[in-house]
Amino acid sequence: MTTPSGAALIAVGVALAALLAACGGTPGPTPDPTDREDGPMTAHPTEQLVITGATVLETPGTPVRRDLHVADGVLVAGSPDDEATAVPAHGMYAVPLLVDSAVAQRPASERDTYDLVPGNAATFALVRRPVSESQVRGMLVVDPADLAAVYVSGHAEALDGEPTRPAGADLADAAARETWVGTWEDPSRGLEQHLGADGRYAETRNGRANAYTGRFWVRDGRITYLDDSGFWAFGELLDGTLHHAGFVMQRQ
Repeated sequence: MTTPSGAALIAVGVALAALLAACGGTPGPTPDPTDREDGPMTAHPTEQLVITGATVLETPGTPVRRDLHVADGVLVAGSPDDEATAVPAHGMYAVPLLVDSAVAQRPASERDTYDLVPGNAATFALVRRPVSESQVRGMLVVDPADLAAVYVSGHAEALDGEPTRPAGADLADAAARETWVGTWEDPSRGLEQHLGADGRYAETRNGRANAYTGRFWVRDGRITYLDDSGFWAFGELLDGTLHHAGFVMQRQ
C-alpha cells in the first residue's frame, strides 16, 4: 500500500470541505423571512415588548402619548428591562380591540378589561393613521398598508399588514376547531358567517352568498380577519356569542 503524500492529503481535505459545504454539512443560521433590516418588527415570541412613541388610546376616547410595556402577554407598569424588544411606533396609534356589543355583554365591573392600561391583556392594533372613538367602538377596519401590527395577549397576529402564520394553523388544535368552526348567524341583520377548518371564511348577507370572503386567525377568544378585498377586521367570542363590527352572532 502506498502512503499518500502531504500534498495529496491536503487536496482530499479541501475536496471534503467543499463537499460538506455543498451538502449543508456545516449549516449556518437560516434566514427568517419575518426579520426586517429596516426595523425591529418581528413575529418571534418574546417575553417583553416595549412599544415606543405611539399615541395610545387607553380607552376609545382617551388618547395619551406614552410607551406600552408588554410582559408575558399583559400590559405592565414600570420600565422594561434590557431584554425587552423595542418596537418604534412614532406617529402610530395603539388602539384597543373591542366591539361595543361585547363590552355591553360583560358585567359593569369588567368593562374596563379592554383598556390599554397595566394589568390588562396586551390586545391591541398599531395603526399608521388616526383612529376615531366611533371606529374603535363600532367597526375597526384597517387597510393592510395602515396596519403596523396586531397583538393578541402579546402575540403578533399581523405585522406590516401581513399575517404571521398560515390561515388554518390555529385550527389544527381540536379544541379550537370545536370552538370556532361552523356557521354563525345574526338573523336580525341578515348575516351568516361561515368559519371553515381551513382558516377561510365566507359571509352570506341578506341572502347574497360570498358577499365577503377571506382568511381568519383565532387566539384567546379573539378573531382577526383579513378580507380578500383588502382590509383587516376584528371580533371577539364571549360566552358563546361572536361579536364583530356590530354583528352579534350565535352558532347555528
